[in-house]
Amino acid sequence: MNNFFSKEERTAFLAAYRSLLRSSRDSVSADDTRKAREHIVRSIDLGGYATDVYGLNLLHRNLQTALIVSEEIGLKGTALMAVLLSQPVMDGHYTIEYIAKTFGPDVASIIRGLLKTQELYVKNAAIETENFRKLLLSFAEDVRVILIMIADRLYLMRTAKSLKEEHLLQISAEASYLYAPLSHRLGLYKIKSELEDLSLKFQDREMYDFIARKINETKRSRDTYIAEFIAPVEAKLRELNLNFDIKGRTKSIHSIRNKLLKQAVEFENIYDLFAIRVVLNTPVEKEKAECWQVYSVVTDMYQPNPKRLKDWLSIPKSNGYESLHATVMGQHGRWVEVQIRSKRMDEIAERGLAAHWKYKGIKGESGLDEWMNNVREVLEHKDSAPNDLIHDFKMDLYDDEIFVFTPKGDLFKLPQNATVLDFAFAIHTKLGSRCVSAKINGKNVTIKHKLQSGDQVDIQTSPNQTPKQDWLSFVITAKARVKIKQSLKEQASKQVEFAKELLHRRFKNRKIEEDESKLMRLIKKKGYKTVTDFYSDIANEKLDVNTAIDEYSEQEKREQELAGHTDRSVENYIAQTPVEEITAKEDVLVIDQNLTGIDYSLAKCCNPIYGDEIFGFVSSSNGIKIHRLNCPNAAAMFNRYGYRIVQTRWSGKSGASYPVTLKIIGNDDIGIVTNITSVIAKENGMMLRSIHVDPADGLFHGTLTVMLSDTSVMDGLIKKLKTIKGVKQVSRY
Repeated sequence: MNNFFSKEERTAFLAAYRSLLRSSRDSVSADDTRKAREHIVRSIDLGGYATDVYGLNLLHRNLQTALIVSEEIGLKGTALMAVLLSQPVMDGHYTIEYIAKTFGPDVASIIRGLLKTQELYVKNAAIETENFRKLLLSFAEDVRVILIMIADRLYLMRTAKSLKEEHLLQISAEASYLYAPLSHRLGLYKIKSELEDLSLKFQDREMYDFIARKINETKRSRDTYIAEFIAPVEAKLRELNLNFDIKGRTKSIHSIRNKLLKQAVEFENIYDLFAIRVVLNTPVEKEKAECWQVYSVVTDMYQPNPKRLKDWLSIPKSNGYESLHATVMGQHGRWVEVQIRSKRMDEIAERGLAAHWKYKGIKGESGLDEWMNNVREVLEHKDSAPNDLIHDFKMDLYDDEIFVFTPKGDLFKLPQNATVLDFAFAIHTKLGSRCVSAKINGKNVTIKHKLQSGDQVDIQTSPNQTPKQDWLSFVITAKARVKIKQSLKEQASKQVEFAKELLHRRFKNRKIEEDESKLMRLIKKKGYKTVTDFYSDIANEKLDVNTAIDEYSEQEKREQELAGHTDRSVENYIAQTPVEEITAKEDVLVIDQNLTGIDYSLAKCCNPIYGDEIFGFVSSSNGIKIHRLNCPNAAAMFNRYGYRIVQTRWSGKSGASYPVTLKIIGNDDIGIVTNITSVIAKENGMMLRSIHVDPADGLFHGTLTVMLSDTSVMDGLIKKLKTIKGVKQVSRY
């Protein structure tokens, strides 16, 4: 192991290792520590723990991640073991089952989630958009996986200056758009601020350096002002015999940068550049009373801004955050934010969810379960495009919340700018789907109306109301967006079925034979990107069904003229193909050893063709039926009527054509159907007999029957069809 690190790496590794041992002593037994060390060393000896995609030593990275998980997030025991043992499992040195048996099922469960996320990063510095759903699925299964991934990302950002230039922008962008909002949602405010600051450092170094320099230049005067502000408050609180700590803190560089952009002012004119925090050391039962007592002291001394009072004591944030925030006018006419909380609240604010578990248990009042359920609902909508999925998911990682009440007084927490419709869907999907308006404090408002904290909302519904496309333009919660999309999709599906039935019925009434391949060509010619769009226009009466049939007839007439078959229908034309003349002109089968000239026919249940492995079945009235050996009915025939089975084989080379039906699944795109028919048309001695396509959920499921000579030609065709862009699956029916 001495050769595994450079001298500098070894020094850093040993320091981190000792820190982790001290930090985890109370939660990891000496025996588990010893076993974990032995497993890690063995993994190194077997060639594990190489460098990752960023060029970092994986063992050192995992150790540093575990240290952050333990000291800065507050997870202990099983989570630490999972971090340290995940790489040996990923390298294949140990199985999940072995870990479960040796270290317990909880460790194995976390590792299982970590492996799913780590696999997405093996080749890429940042998660690819199409893999976003997989990442969220791993998060949704166990929230500890999220916390560990946040710790890992924090370590990466702290060491980012040593990473390759090509990786810096990727990981910093991902930290700011995904991991910082996740940290906020889980109450890890300190980590959130650091991730945002480090992201800004690599994305806009000039702005970062400017603010950092300004903060440093104003430090002395700022410290003097904070001391001047705190002194009278501190004296009064001691006089009241309160046990507390009080200190000032400068806001994060990222936060200051946002204020500069939002307020469009000079650095010196930002009024809330820093905050004063009062942390009370008091029993839980006295927390609220003493916090309000401190508030009273502060606002007696300094004029408060009533619009800036934020009471998260009475109603904590969804992530468990509790505090009382007031903005007051300090000396020299400067606004100062004062945060008042207990030691318990402060620990939750610093360590987020892990600290909340410590005090209230995992099922406590943090709102986590509800949020995770919302995440799962977003993921269940599998037809969402990756970018829509990211958008919908991130909508629930909001900064500010409002508190809204039902007429019965039930409380709902929603993101700021949530509408009446968001609220209706938050209560129940059916209520949202039928919502037409609302009454707020007795006043009628529309479904677009933005709610304010304290509103009492009475939803008004109509049985005739259904979700509309434009609803997606003003709802902001992920749950509302997902449910609206699901409903719109169901409506579209019903419309398509209605339109298909209408079109089929009109074809029949006008005694015109409908050919799927010709219809596909017409749809493409009319400029439709998908079959669904074509049928939707018929259902919505944007396209008259009789006009579509007229155009179909004209197209068919032109094609027949070009082909020189003006008086021949598809059915009559196909009737002249060799398929009907197999037994009349050629004897290509040898039945029951050397018998030839026996009356037989090819079974329609499996449509055997020349080259298939076959057998004969003596029927009671129709002579001998020839089946494929893998015919779906073969097992029953062999088991029940074995005495009727006769050996059969192909003889010589067939010059006949046989019908073969293929199943095809692909993207719902007219161009694909055209390409399929084009491939078949170019094949010598092959003819498309029929094609049928059904669009569903963005895909088409089609069957096509082709006339061809033998299995080798069929295999070649299947191979060519699979190469067509958008075709996902081709198989024999």
